Amino acid sequence: MAGPIDAVGAIHNAFRRDMELIDTAALESARGKPGLAATVERFRFFNEVLEWHAHGEDEVILPLLESIAPSVYVTYEQDHRALDAAFDDLNHAVSLRDPLETARATKAFKFHLDLHLDKEDTHMYRLISERVSLAEQGQAVGRMASHAPRDRFPEVVAWMFPLIGNEDRVNMTRSWQVGMPPEGFALAAKLIEPAVGDDWTELTRHVPQLAGA
Repeated sequence: MAGPIDAVGAIHNAFRRDMELIDTAALESARGKPGLAATVERFRFFNEVLEWHAHGEDEVILPLLESIAPSVYVTYEQDHRALDAAFDDLNHAVSLRDPLETARATKAFKFHLDLHLDKEDTHMYRLISERVSLAEQGQAVGRMASHAPRDRFPEVVAWMFPLIGNEDRVNMTRSWQVGMPPEGFALAAKLIEPAVGDDWTELTRHVPQLAGA
């Protein structure tokens, strides 16, 4: 059965998919296709969500990792700082509205982000899932998620659920079901339904509580 950490994997998959779309759009813009402005706006929201997620990891997950595997912690903290530097390069290119520089910086950022997310999924979060109790995992994931502003939650749902597959949707929804008060889960259900469209029936088959929320 999926645990709280699997919800983090779902978010990571949304980042991967969206970064792939942004990278493709940036390359097409560099080749002369109109639409760089839309790419820039998509990147800005993507980065907001990524910053909330990274801050949550910095303040909650990395200290937890340090407590169970101190020799491992340092490398992930370094990864986050390297991602900050790669983002600064990308943000500078975007601010210049230079399609070629934006495409180059986007590819570099995507390369580093993909490696980092893969390391976290296969190593860091695996260590946490093996060495930390389910209750502590749930508390940690809940505290990490709290770094996203509550008033932006509808935007996050509308962004994330179309990007991920049904298994990730189920894991995320079950995590929210456990971690949210009933009224919060009811709000999440109302936001998820339009975000998944025709896949709503399949999702409710796995999480029937959604239909009655």
